[in-house]
Amino acid sequence: MGILISGASVAGPVLAHWLARYGFEVTVVERAPGPRKTGGHSVDLFRPAMDIAERMGVLPQILELATGTDRMIVHSQGKRPVEVDMGTLFGAVSNRHVEIMRDDLAEVFYDATRDNVDYLFGDSITSITDDGDGVEVTFEHREPRRFDLVIGADGLHSNVRRLVFGDVPELFIGAYLAVLSLPNYLDLHDSTLTYTDVGRMAAMYSTDHLPDARAAFLFRSDQPLVYHYRDVERQKELLREAFADMGGEVARWLDHMDGTFYFDSITQLQMDTWSRGRVSLVGDAGCCPGPAVGGGTSLAVVAAYVLAGELAAAHGDPAVAFPAYEAEIGDYVRRSRAFAVGAAKRLVPATSREVWTMRQALRLFAKMPSFGKLLAKLNSNAVRVHDSVVLKDYALAK
Repeated sequence: MGILISGASVAGPVLAHWLARYGFEVTVVERAPGPRKTGGHSVDLFRPAMDIAERMGVLPQILELATGTDRMIVHSQGKRPVEVDMGTLFGAVSNRHVEIMRDDLAEVFYDATRDNVDYLFGDSITSITDDGDGVEVTFEHREPRRFDLVIGADGLHSNVRRLVFGDVPELFIGAYLAVLSLPNYLDLHDSTLTYTDVGRMAAMYSTDHLPDARAAFLFRSDQPLVYHYRDVERQKELLREAFADMGGEVARWLDHMDGTFYFDSITQLQMDTWSRGRVSLVGDAGCCPGPAVGGGTSLAVVAAYVLAGELAAAHGDPAVAFPAYEAEIGDYVRRSRAFAVGAAKRLVPATSREVWTMRQALRLFAKMPSFGKLLAKLNSNAVRVHDSVVLKDYALAK
């Protein structure tokens, strides 16, 4: 049975790994000319995603590439900076966690699948025709091909979703995220330097194996901004406007927009179903909780694992597998969405009072490491949304 996956970042290769293990013939098409090796920005894997990586046999490589950032230095309102142990913060969310650069993670998953999966780099899907018995797919550069199933794993701006589902409801959470590369002139390796102000925050970090550093920016906006998601110059202009007078090191960071640059709204997809006929979606393409705030990378890994398992259990029948897949991850998606909305508000305080409150909370975390564990116990359903996921064992599914 032949399955086409669109997207070779995180969800795509994880899905490809498990499908190939279950005996499916897997092809992955990716618009980029090859695996991205620029480092990307940092992402988090929580317990269920780490458990899946361990089952894939790639956890040692992931741990070796971990950022190693173990403290955060937070400046706010001109006050004395607060230094926080990152393990304490993440310990409130998950009892098993690793931070890694996104492209490093994607490369680990790609390397684990490259010998068993057919990768088509430098191409994209232009049309999808589902006739009930199979799917006819045309490509931008290659000859048309026929597959039994097509899976979109191509991110928030999914091409597969657009072709099959058209416009879908989106919820703008009220903030924007930008990431850029810059020289590691502050010699940061195990620390993140953060500046927080009303409605915006900026941070710089690096890793031992990264030749440069990254600066990440979050800022609030009451309404969606007007720009095209591929109009990089307009995005840079919006970022400069949002942080022009912030002070500290931030102005210097904004001078480095000519390198790796990423900009997007923190938006949730509000889809109730991620499947139609012989086509389904996985990861941010179907159930994005919001970049940087909802644990979308962990959710993508889990969703890919579940989709492959349900397809194997159903012997490739999408009428059985797709509803089972959506039922299995539906609660996780909904709780991730709810968590993301709250996280966006906490990360980017809207008033001076909220900045002060955040500062006091960080001071409490710094002085009382046990506070994070107490918080998790008191509100485990909301705070530990990822650790509450129980993975099914699909080992005997095929």
